[in-house]
Amino acid sequence: MLAFVGSAAAQSKPASSPIQPKVVETFAVGDNVYVRALTMEPKTGSLWVGTSAGVHEIDVATGKPRNTFTRSSGLANEYVFAVGIDKEGYKWFGTNAGGVSRYKDGKWKTFFPMHGLADYWVYSFANQKNGDLWIGTWAGVNVVDLKTLKMRTYVKELINEWVYGIDVDNQDRVWFGTEGGVSMFDGKTWKSWTHKDGLGAINEKKLKASPNTGLGTRSRHDLGLRSDDGAPTYNPNYVFSILVAQDQNIWAGTWGGGVSHFDGKKWSNYSVKDGLAGDIVYSMVQDGKGVFWFGTNAGVSRYDGKSWTTIDNTKGLLDNNVYALAIAPNGDIWAGTKRGVAHIGQAKGK
Repeated sequence: MLAFVGSAAAQSKPASSPIQPKVVETFAVGDNVYVRALTMEPKTGSLWVGTSAGVHEIDVATGKPRNTFTRSSGLANEYVFAVGIDKEGYKWFGTNAGGVSRYKDGKWKTFFPMHGLADYWVYSFANQKNGDLWIGTWAGVNVVDLKTLKMRTYVKELINEWVYGIDVDNQDRVWFGTEGGVSMFDGKTWKSWTHKDGLGAINEKKLKASPNTGLGTRSRHDLGLRSDDGAPTYNPNYVFSILVAQDQNIWAGTWGGGVSHFDGKKWSNYSVKDGLAGDIVYSMVQDGKGVFWFGTNAGVSRYDGKSWTTIDNTKGLLDNNVYALAIAPNGDIWAGTKRGVAHIGQAKGK
């Protein structure tokens, strides 16, 4: 059985949060285990941690595990890339080649393509106002009617069928981060944007194009950052994550093109030269104060609209590749990397 073990730093918690954001504790999940998904459930005070070896439910207040789920528990596949929670409180686990498993109150149900799921590889979830659940896969997206559990699939409408990120704005429009750009569905029509439209920073370092992309490369999707000769790679159309900000602007994290910001008319980009820790952006969140946090290949970047702060493995992270981020009810940040999770404390108050 998997163990979610607190590090030495977790054994003695500080009396109060630091003035400057910093890692106050870490939790190990195994030296060769990756944390790919973090989803906070404020109603229960749980942090759901999707790893390459199963799922943990953690009590955020105490840092102690409540549950650990593996294949023997009912999980379809132990490599979990996404954790979604629907309006009825069901937990949905998107797996790597195992479809989707749904869980609540000890009961499990797994969905495969034979049940209408677009693909066995599942990477993202998002909820619409009416409760419909969107699922991003490597072969398009599904939208699930929670009453009937029937799934509709969209593939050709997307700019690219490999979907990694989904978010919904206050107009109930659904935004998709794909391997070929960003797509948006307003309920009737679709629209898409690519690097030609301004998505992703320019390739100033003249990096090689990433070979880890495009149709027919399923066996190569290991999130490797470098080409066969070891050099870093670039693909500004490859969008790992997408976020609808509080002002309803769109943010997209790219492979080598940094993070992109869309104000509804044009795209602007932030890269390492602007203060971003790394130009590969896996994950993004915005906290209650409006501050952005970006999980990159070189640590976590905090951006308040004016200045940048970086937290990396020299400042307490277990690894610099930050695949997942979540915001706790008290405003603290949790970051998922290889080997475990780091708790980043923030100053409280104004």
